[in-house]
Amino acid sequence: MKPLDLILDASESEKQHIIISQFGASLGKKSGRLVVREKGQVVTEVPFDRVEQVTVITSGASLSTDAIEECVRHGIEINLLDFRGSPYAKLFAPGLTATVKTRREQLLAFNDQRSIFLAKAFVRGKIQNQINTLKYFAKYRKSARQEVYAYLQDAALLMEKNLQELTGIDGLNIDAVRGPLMSVEGRAATRYWDAVAFLLKGYVVFPGRENRGATDPVNSLLNYGYAVLEARVLGAVLQAGLDPYAGFLHVDRPGKTSLVYDFIEEFRQPVIDRPVLAMVIAGVEIGMEGERLADGTKRDLLERIQQRLAATERFDGKKYPLQSILLRQARRMASYLRGDQKYKPFVCSW
Repeated sequence: MKPLDLILDASESEKQHIIISQFGASLGKKSGRLVVREKGQVVTEVPFDRVEQVTVITSGASLSTDAIEECVRHGIEINLLDFRGSPYAKLFAPGLTATVKTRREQLLAFNDQRSIFLAKAFVRGKIQNQINTLKYFAKYRKSARQEVYAYLQDAALLMEKNLQELTGIDGLNIDAVRGPLMSVEGRAATRYWDAVAFLLKGYVVFPGRENRGATDPVNSLLNYGYAVLEARVLGAVLQAGLDPYAGFLHVDRPGKTSLVYDFIEEFRQPVIDRPVLAMVIAGVEIGMEGERLADGTKRDLLERIQQRLAATERFDGKKYPLQSILLRQARRMASYLRGDQKYKPFVCSW
């Protein structure tokens, strides 16, 4: 199987994310190449060492065990998503990098200051990335739409004050500070989404942020994108040897990947919000089939998310693709829990 270091350091931009979206499509292996067929005809044929990830977003597709085995050998994750974009299965090598010490320290950290430190870092990263996303869209409107520029800048300034509140939050354990942290995060989110609604005026009707069950185009795009990102984050957490169910900021619940919901907060804005807002502002038609996104729009969004993940951001003094940063940051969290390295949230540029 391919070593994780090679996966992290590979030139991801040269690799392909294979998306299976046609009912009845099949995925197989032929002479060291991944082959996708639709209605019996080959539509994609790629060497395994040029594949970064496989995502199946349709029902009725078939995968051969030969192809699955070769994907595992090359460190290629296979994601199986339902119609909402939520991962219902993920195929990867068992015990890719799992270490007993990492999981033991993760569980012990729940009762000491490490859990508070990480929870605050996740919230700080999320709010800072929300601020930077507003600044990113504001800078292109400084001359052309001055009222939008001023609104976004004012919102960012108020959210900076939310960030300052985090410094004063402290306690003996995560249970003691979860409420205050959620309060700060919630107030910052309200300002962020109000600013997003102002930004989108004139482009589309955005009723405000709504989670699962939303039927408007913007929330449908966001919810689908977040579900796709969840699969990516789950993969990164597992590859770092962490237990996805043992979170800090989000409470334990049977079947809930709390650590994934903690860690995803640093990446929602740079990976999902930016391409979604850009789609809407660019006037891209958002296809809906009843109350759900149309398959063509899902595929369009997946390709935009993939482009965003392949885009570089500065991390530890160098530029890396976002998808590589996601893996590196998960490993940094594991290292912090073991006491080997400091942790700081990932903050995107604007």
